[in-house]
Amino acid sequence: MPTIASMSEHSRTTTPSGGALPIKQAISGLVSALNLYFEKHTTDERDHAQLVTFRRTVHPIKLTEWLYHQTVYPRLFWMNREQNFSIAGIGIADTIQSEGSGDISACFEQFALSLAAKDPCARYFGGFCFNTTEQQEPIWQAFPSFSFILPLVQLSCDNNIFTLSCHLWLECHDDLQSKISTITDMLDRIVIGTDGSFMKLSELQKISYNPDEQTWMTQCRKALQTFEHGDMEKIMLARQTILEFSSSFSPLLFLLHYPYPQNAVYRFYFEPVENQAFFSFTPERLYRRDGTMLLTEALAGTCSKESINGDDHHASETLLNSEKDIREHNFVREMIYNELLKICSDIDMEENVQVLQLHRLAHLYTRCAATLKPEFESDSAVLKLLHPTPAVGGVPNAPAMEHIMELEPFSRGWYAAPVGWASRDASEFCVAIRSALVNGRFAYLYSGAGLVKGSDPLSEWEEIEQKIGDILAITRQEA
Repeated sequence: MPTIASMSEHSRTTTPSGGALPIKQAISGLVSALNLYFEKHTTDERDHAQLVTFRRTVHPIKLTEWLYHQTVYPRLFWMNREQNFSIAGIGIADTIQSEGSGDISACFEQFALSLAAKDPCARYFGGFCFNTTEQQEPIWQAFPSFSFILPLVQLSCDNNIFTLSCHLWLECHDDLQSKISTITDMLDRIVIGTDGSFMKLSELQKISYNPDEQTWMTQCRKALQTFEHGDMEKIMLARQTILEFSSSFSPLLFLLHYPYPQNAVYRFYFEPVENQAFFSFTPERLYRRDGTMLLTEALAGTCSKESINGDDHHASETLLNSEKDIREHNFVREMIYNELLKICSDIDMEENVQVLQLHRLAHLYTRCAATLKPEFESDSAVLKLLHPTPAVGGVPNAPAMEHIMELEPFSRGWYAAPVGWASRDASEFCVAIRSALVNGRFAYLYSGAGLVKGSDPLSEWEEIEQKIGDILAITRQEA
């Protein structure tokens, strides 16, 4: 018999007693709990929105494989960099989104206001547009200024505990029977058998670059001229690598076949409609917030292990002795510290620069912990302050954003923007670099390079090649 415990003033959770079950039995248990809830609350009148979460502990299962076999959209996936929390979600219980354009700060404020009206136990997954003032290309049509989803059904793994959950979100005048029927219908549609068999990526027919190498060189020289004039200290320019396949395919194949599972990266996947998805394998945390406690970091300065023909030790030595990379890193580190002074107290920026080791690359990074001042205890304050970081924008920020729009021959969409999850009392966002947009039979890979005085445009082009190497490796693996 399910037990119902109050989670907050307007939310409840039902968790049947007993041990972990196979997915099929867990689904039956959730359906029974939903029907029992309806019997007990069919005559209830509500004067506020309410969230009821039904969950069941299940046997271990590979979340990405489970998600691949589901045919309900949207589909989303999140795994943190420590790999101790991941979630696969399908369908929509509730959503927070905006199609509007204009100032990105207004978008952050709108998002935070909407989130403040939600239940504190509701965790929404999604992302923002990098720059809402520029016209977005048609390929980004399914990805508005921001879009966050509370999944209707989700499978999660939290410290090796696997849970199947469904969310009943009730507005004041919603019909309870209709809402419950929507969830039970979706539970009936869940594909149980995940035998590990998948389709292959379609045949890769063509690779092109936007801008091409010659145009890239020209753009970089223009950016470097701004350093000579004293207008800029750093700017990050990006490139779009376009993969054309023989036919459309499930973008989840990129997630399933990621070749370096132990890499210290976030995994973010958002597929609002079938075969249109944005995903990122990013090492960069924007911030983690738990109440008033804030954890962020400076991540800038890159070394390719292939280019130096070295291991982790050699990469660390190269980075820590590189005047150019240390200078680039310090731009990011100092700006973050100075910006945090506006909204935080007790800022603890580590003195020693560390090296984050990935399979192909190594990055300089410095961790920072701080306490938000009472008047800034919201995600809008932190997002407005930290986005874009100098690692994906530049120094100073405002002219860098202008130069990016002038020099890059494409709109960034969700690339290099904050993506992750948020609730009223906690959130975690990463920066969506090392990312791709799949639209039908085309995949658009995005990555960039930080330019400072003395940067070599050809070396920066080759650095981008290294940064997208993990995603390209998937296409070669599938060939």
